[in-house]
Amino acid sequence: MGSNLNAVFYADIYHPIQSGSIDGTDILPHDSAVYRALLCSNAGLYDPFGDPKAVGDPYCTLFVGRLSHLTTEHTLREEMSKYGRVKNLRLVRHIVTGASCGYAFVEFETEREMRRAYKDAHHKIIDDSEIIVDYNRQRLMPGWIPRRLGGGLGGKKESGQLRFGGRDRPFRAPLRQIPLDDLKRLGIPPPPEGRYMSRFQVPSPPRRERISVDSEDSPRKYKESRRSHQRERSASTERNSSRHKRSMDIEDTSRKNHKRRRERSSSPDFSSDGRSSRDREERSTQRHRKHSSRHKRSSRHDRSSGESSLYREERHRSPSHQYDRWSPSRKRSTS
Repeated sequence: MGSNLNAVFYADIYHPIQSGSIDGTDILPHDSAVYRALLCSNAGLYDPFGDPKAVGDPYCTLFVGRLSHLTTEHTLREEMSKYGRVKNLRLVRHIVTGASCGYAFVEFETEREMRRAYKDAHHKIIDDSEIIVDYNRQRLMPGWIPRRLGGGLGGKKESGQLRFGGRDRPFRAPLRQIPLDDLKRLGIPPPPEGRYMSRFQVPSPPRRERISVDSEDSPRKYKESRRSHQRERSASTERNSSRHKRSMDIEDTSRKNHKRRRERSSSPDFSSDGRSSRDREERSTQRHRKHSSRHKRSSRHDRSSGESSLYREERHRSPSHQYDRWSPSRKRSTS
């Protein structure tokens, strides 16, 4: 009897009737809120994936409850950053007043950082308020019904609507006989007899399922990820092959050029600088022609200038200058 006082167990699947029972063995709803949650669950009125604000990886997301209404996003981000890198943070506020509703969702970069915060941040004091931390049951717990529809977990005694099976208020080991037939008829999972946990043990959040390659009923996401991986792999292979081909072409071209230069340098018609003797002779002939044409022009100019100077001297000395300019028959008078 004494060993069962601290023995507890936690809910893996949410059932409204079971969550309203302290030991998880009730078969009738004990208040109207549980009955309302049962109706919503049977009618399928709640879609946990229909919330457009619920984004991110659920395996890396934490639920933080019992926050002070004075706690802001900046304060909560600073406190959660002590356990890992915070990727996204959403503090739920009232749609009309904008005031904090007292709970938030914090997404970390990795699942390891989320588990660290899940283990160490529980019952932490933020702004004079003791918080509770749990995994994202909205998207990871089958059959989940939120608090506004009569479900949820936890609660306070003053409200009269306590919900059990969560981290804050686990199920106690039953002290009476378990009605297994009635639980099976209602679809309520029975208590794990002989496998209870201690009240001081930390329950482990659900882990990401690892899908085996050989399984016949592989989901569509795995197939799509495998196809995308194959496409990326084929594209990278094509890029690598094209780069290799380009490098081989460049290497072949450089090898051919090197071979051509060696052949030119080894042939007798080519000199050490790679130019043929015929080209050297042609270039020297062109230079000689240019020099000779330049010399001829300069000699002509000198000759013409010399002839003009001689002509001027002879004309100055000739007797025709003794005649008058306007009457060639008269001689110029010299006084």
